[in-house]
Amino acid sequence: MLPMAFEIIAFAVIVLVLVGDLVLAYRRPHIPSSRESALWIGFYVALALVFAVVLFVVGGGAPAGQFIAGWLTEYSLSVDNLFVFLLIMGRFSVPRQYQQEILMGGIIIALVLRGIFILIGAGLIASFSWIFYLFGAFLIYTAFRQAFGGEQSAEQSEGRFIGWLRTRVRISDEFDGAKLRTVVDGQRMLTPVILVLITLGTTDLLFALDSIPAIFGVTTNSFLVFTANVFALMGLRQLYFLLGNLVEKLVYLTYGIATILAFIGIKLILEAMHGNELPFVNGGHGIEWAPEIPTWLSLVVIMACMAIAVAASLLRIRADSRPGATRSDHRPVS
Repeated sequence: MLPMAFEIIAFAVIVLVLVGDLVLAYRRPHIPSSRESALWIGFYVALALVFAVVLFVVGGGAPAGQFIAGWLTEYSLSVDNLFVFLLIMGRFSVPRQYQQEILMGGIIIALVLRGIFILIGAGLIASFSWIFYLFGAFLIYTAFRQAFGGEQSAEQSEGRFIGWLRTRVRISDEFDGAKLRTVVDGQRMLTPVILVLITLGTTDLLFALDSIPAIFGVTTNSFLVFTANVFALMGLRQLYFLLGNLVEKLVYLTYGIATILAFIGIKLILEAMHGNELPFVNGGHGIEWAPEIPTWLSLVVIMACMAIAVAASLLRIRADSRPGATRSDHRPVS
């Protein structure tokens, strides 16, 4: 267990960093260059590694290793969000110079929703040990759907709630910078920014339905689960601008993510078998012969899956760019 004082201080520092990033985004609306985006990504990666070192000093190797594995898991699964973010920005025709600050606002909403989801998940795990069977089965199902499912239409990103909100609240047709409210013909009304923020936050929560159970397969410590999510999402905004439309061309990324989900799903089921309490499974006793998957192996699998998927995608892009090559624009989306 980590000291409560450490967790409080860590949360305070994280909040300060998030507030600082939010202020910078809103005070300097612009399209970040590739160099700027890369530097910010490097900063957040370095920050996560420093946090892991502090965890090692305070709590030892176990929490530090679990944080790194959880952070890489969330970062890997969050990369797939970028494709949907592109769809959302395009659907609402968000001016590119304001996308950075709107993305930041959406990520803040996503973190709040994920925090609630993590608390619910931790409570379920504490009360029902067999929940890992369900989490594991759900991740394996999601992995299959991720790899072999159909395409997701842009219309799905708006959702029923957004449609309902349009009919109940006065929302302008045009953006007024990144403002939430504006005045049109003397009437105060909301801008489309509110729709984009809600769509970004709720869409990310749908992605969290598989990423949160996945990280619980690495650690059941709610503090580590949440901080791993924070550090993964903090660099997501800059990654959006660094990769841009390249994300759509990483055709094998979905299969790498699907493999990670399936692996962690199996890991969760094996852990459930070890602590089995279901009376109709092995008489309610733990299954000792079930193998244990250590944290270091999870790290290796996650890194290898993403490295192979990205490398294969880049080779595909290179092959498609050759003269006379038949170009493939298809990218399966969960």
